[in-house]
Amino acid sequence: MKRIELTITALSPLAIGKQKPGDSINEVEQYIPGSVLRGAIAKHILHRAGMELENLAANGGDFALLFLEDNPAIFQNAYPAVAKVGSKLQVVDNTIKVLPATAVSSKANPGFLPKGHGVFDTLIDSFCAQQFNHPYDPSSLGALEDRVDPRVEAYSSLYSKHDKQYYSHAATSRLLTRVGINRYRATSSDDILYSIEVLNEAFFQENEDKNLEWKNYVYRGYINVPNNSLAKKITAFIKDKPEVFRLGGSVSRGLGKVEITAKEIPLADSIYSRIDAFNQAFHKRWQDWSGAFGNVSSSPVGDDLRSVKDHRTFFTLNLHSDAILTEDWQRTTVISPEMLKGFAVVEDSSLQLHTAYSSYSYRSGWNSAWGLMKDVELVTNKGSVYLFSTENRQVWENALSNLEWRGVGDRTSEGFGQVEICNEFHQIFRKDAV
Repeated sequence: MKRIELTITALSPLAIGKQKPGDSINEVEQYIPGSVLRGAIAKHILHRAGMELENLAANGGDFALLFLEDNPAIFQNAYPAVAKVGSKLQVVDNTIKVLPATAVSSKANPGFLPKGHGVFDTLIDSFCAQQFNHPYDPSSLGALEDRVDPRVEAYSSLYSKHDKQYYSHAATSRLLTRVGINRYRATSSDDILYSIEVLNEAFFQENEDKNLEWKNYVYRGYINVPNNSLAKKITAFIKDKPEVFRLGGSVSRGLGKVEITAKEIPLADSIYSRIDAFNQAFHKRWQDWSGAFGNVSSSPVGDDLRSVKDHRTFFTLNLHSDAILTEDWQRTTVISPEMLKGFAVVEDSSLQLHTAYSSYSYRSGWNSAWGLMKDVELVTNKGSVYLFSTENRQVWENALSNLEWRGVGDRTSEGFGQVEICNEFHQIFRKDAV
């Protein structure tokens, strides 16, 4: 198995729409979906099928292995790598993640320190409060230090971390106004005026001379390829002509031009240490609640605390991208224990789902190969969090590692359903807001 990192530099505005059912306005996505990357690369492989890399497409061949087999390459979303460092925007090399849905920040001045009042997570505290039959409201904890307003609300963002500093990532957009062209006179047509929302291709950055200069927006995504030799071929293909790719719509009008570079990188870090760290923080917090409110008659799994600590392992499933989930032929936004066991191909009667934080939206798209609209899908939004526990940790460790590689739900090869186990942000409590 190989992991390929894609660095995508925008050379013109990107029109990547996310029109929802019933909407008259086509909004733009704030990132590059894996399905868009997958379609663009597939298109260029087929377009160059008679050239020096023809083995990628000849008679199905490697093209079929990449896109059509039961275990295809997985094209993950590309998120903006531009963060606000201090008072200026700049491209950073940090790993970009999605904040969990349980993260909150100040209502008056949201955001990471030092500009905002800080961000912290509520998953573990909320769970402990529920077990102690105590209402949990993070706003009721009062102001901290010079943060005079204790009110908090949900805070969603892409983020990265360098040393102990957290940065928020985002792309900016604007409206482009266009006129229709009369095909007979080749002039502007009467009464045809329309606007396209696009992602900006550049931003202002201060250079060493304190002058502002334009810098291109950069996005970073990944391709998980199950075959090592195939990974080398697709990396070489992208490196060969990095500037020919077009992403999104309106490419015939000059939009969507990007430069893509690719390199093979090591696989993600082991999940074992993340599970250990999460459980250490979980049990320490449980002890804090126990010291404040006394033991409860029933623990999270109906046993005493010692049994919970000695025999059960807690872990979270964090959605790193939107997911298409189905249970009993119906759309759902909750990953039940039965669904998780099915995704991981694991038998474990001790698996329990304790809490879920999720929301939904709708997604559609355009299939260039068929020339048709894709089906409208109900999706579970990225950032959703599910808290599970099990008595059979050894059975789940390899299975969860494979889930991080493959994803959960439908259309995972297009970037849907990418997950992370035990996001480290769950260990940040209010007193340590970042």
